[in-house]
Amino acid sequence: MAQASYPDELLYHPEHDWARIDAADPALATLGITWYAQDALGEVVFFDPPAVGTTLAKDASYAEVESVKAVSDVIAPLSGEIVEVNEALSENPAMINEDPYGEGWLVKVRLSEPSERDSLMDAAAYRATLAG
Repeated sequence: MAQASYPDELLYHPEHDWARIDAADPALATLGITWYAQDALGEVVFFDPPAVGTTLAKDASYAEVESVKAVSDVIAPLSGEIVEVNEALSENPAMINEDPYGEGWLVKVRLSEPSERDSLMDAAAYRATLAG
């Protein structure tokens, strides 16, 4: 399992989801769940991804992650259209635990409202919410 970390280059949603804005194409973002979320879930055994072409709405559920403990909704930190799904997770959903910010990414999205990222937290602000 990955060590606790919250990379500075990511943006964070209060529901423990992250977004990585593509430096070469700022209208493209990769989404996933944070170390905190995967740790709270425990061992992830299944990821039910949405289909490519699905439209996401910020703050709405777009997928489910199932662990040995529970099934949890994945909340969209930003709005847009899914352009890619991490197909490797169907074979190895544990990558979400092992590398939540790398190989454990969930979907890639073409943003419909790029200004929404202004409402997300940076790593320092997100870490502060976890400290309580």
